[in-house]
Amino acid sequence: MSRKPAGQKIPGKATYERLSHFRYRLRCFLRASEKLCRSHGITPLQYQLLLHVRGIPGRDWATIGELAERLQAHHHGVVVLIDRCEKLALVERRPNTDDRRVVEIHLQAEGEKLLAALAALHQSELQLLREEFSAPW
Repeated sequence: MSRKPAGQKIPGKATYERLSHFRYRLRCFLRASEKLCRSHGITPLQYQLLLHVRGIPGRDWATIGELAERLQAHHHGVVVLIDRCEKLALVERRPNTDDRRVVEIHLQAEGEKLLAALAALHQSELQLLREEFSAPW
């Protein structure tokens, strides 16, 4: 038997409706993204890796640890994902010039091209989410 933690209010119907709608719209975005990625010959996770490499603030490369955090994945799983993307000539590993223990992950030309195409195709779905979530509840 589960119990409600002390002091926690039971959500009302409107809260469930908002949560349900949020999850639905988020899932619609993710589903559209999955289709776009597969139509371009990569997995959604590979796309996310490329996106996070480019999306690290202040630079155009990422460490494996940063990618693991952004992907919410284990370090060793990200290493395997990077291996697969390297085989597709999407990314490359480079030693950091200041600390050779740090491995930098950089996009290669093919990864740049693919990421740009997919990011552009995601804009209409992203705009729908912006409109949806900026509306008053």
